[in-house]
Amino acid sequence: MLFNSIDFAIFLPIVFVLYWFVTSNNLKSQNILIVLASYLFYGWWDWRFLSLILFSTIVDYTIGKQLIKADRQSKRKIYLWTSILVNLGFLGFFKYYNFFQENFVEAFSFFGTKINDSSLDIILPVGISFYTFQTLSYTIDVYKRKLEPTKDFIAFSAFVSFFPQLVAGPIERATHLLPQFYKKRIFNYTKAVDGMRQILWGLFKKVVIADNCAQVANEIFNNSENYSGSTLVLGAIFFSFQIYGDFSGYSDIAIGTSRLFGFDLMKNFSFPYFSRNIGEFWRRWHISLNTWFRDYLYIPLGGSRGGLWMKIRNTFIIFIVSGFWHGANWTFIIWGALNALYFLPLMLTNKNRDYIDIVAKGKILPSLRELFMMLSTFGLTVFAWVFFRAENINHAYQFIIDIFSYSLLEVPYFPILGNQFFIFLLIFFIIEWIWREDNYPLEYLSKKINSNAIRYSLYFFLGITTYYYAVSVNSNQFIYFQF
Repeated sequence: MLFNSIDFAIFLPIVFVLYWFVTSNNLKSQNILIVLASYLFYGWWDWRFLSLILFSTIVDYTIGKQLIKADRQSKRKIYLWTSILVNLGFLGFFKYYNFFQENFVEAFSFFGTKINDSSLDIILPVGISFYTFQTLSYTIDVYKRKLEPTKDFIAFSAFVSFFPQLVAGPIERATHLLPQFYKKRIFNYTKAVDGMRQILWGLFKKVVIADNCAQVANEIFNNSENYSGSTLVLGAIFFSFQIYGDFSGYSDIAIGTSRLFGFDLMKNFSFPYFSRNIGEFWRRWHISLNTWFRDYLYIPLGGSRGGLWMKIRNTFIIFIVSGFWHGANWTFIIWGALNALYFLPLMLTNKNRDYIDIVAKGKILPSLRELFMMLSTFGLTVFAWVFFRAENINHAYQFIIDIFSYSLLEVPYFPILGNQFFIFLLIFFIIEWIWREDNYPLEYLSKKINSNAIRYSLYFFLGITTYYYAVSVNSNQFIYFQF
């Protein structure tokens, strides 16, 4: 079920009414309703894969209980690795089987040995990368004794399958989200209204910004051989806005929807395109995944504590694995390695932790130096996105070669979109910039603007614009559903 669909527009108020008006007096009933609603939400796409979520839930719930009982460290490690192998085994089969099999065949063919291609017609379950990492965080934290294993199977099932963030995050830690299922939730009008504002902003980013940018990006990337280098640059920039509006829009809707039911999810994006270097960008982009890799992979590998070569090794591992997490294609691996190369000079000069605060904090405009740094970081990011969006390595290579040709100096061609969209894109950029110090732009309205006329005028503008594009533009599923 898509957030930007009529189905969800009917589903959400029904669940909301049942949650607060039918089951509000009983915590267990609320959690059962969340589980049932979440399974319906996921099963709307393909009910057959509900068994994967259920099996993963049972495995990690059982292993969590066994971990607390086990006295010997060797036995505890066996339980931990059972959880890791089961979860990553499912992920590996559905997401990476054909990738490894096809590359295995190609490798033997390169050395003159022909073997049969045994690729399978495998459907990738939506969101498997997200809920797999979420359940793993529970087992690992219980193993490290950072979290007491739960005895409440219903609460744990609700944690694993919680529908607002089930299929595309944020990837919640068990230490943060699971305890919220133990506590009685009381309806909070202020929190609910704030949630609705964030849902509205997320839908605007997805439907108006991302889906329109997708039209340009898809046209240019799918027919890149027909366009000039300047137009190809335009396509890469539009894809950059598409993926940001699409994924951060999903996160906003997920966080806002969670607030309607009394839950707080972690922030997943923090205005990443206003970053002054690539280290700051990665602290502001897909925060839940990046901190997951930091805590469960980078630090266990030694982090930055070892010598120079260990730091370099760990940096490349974390970025390449992050790239591979996104998909079974060499383009994602190159994308990850390229970002590692961007990040490496910062780490070696101990500048990777610079710029913790948002750019130009408390100021209307950035300095010229800050503007140059933001544009440079954005340029590096756009270049890397070419590999992320390209169909394969050859496509990415040819795309980049065509950019750096004489046609780069030509006036770019603006396909498809009308002039009004560029006005909306400019408004979007201005809103994000002005209110960049808040969790999300519309949060500012409730804190600083007392005029109801101004607030509701902006809500109306965003709502009517979103509705207009929802009915006039083919809405796409969210990009990160494929990961």
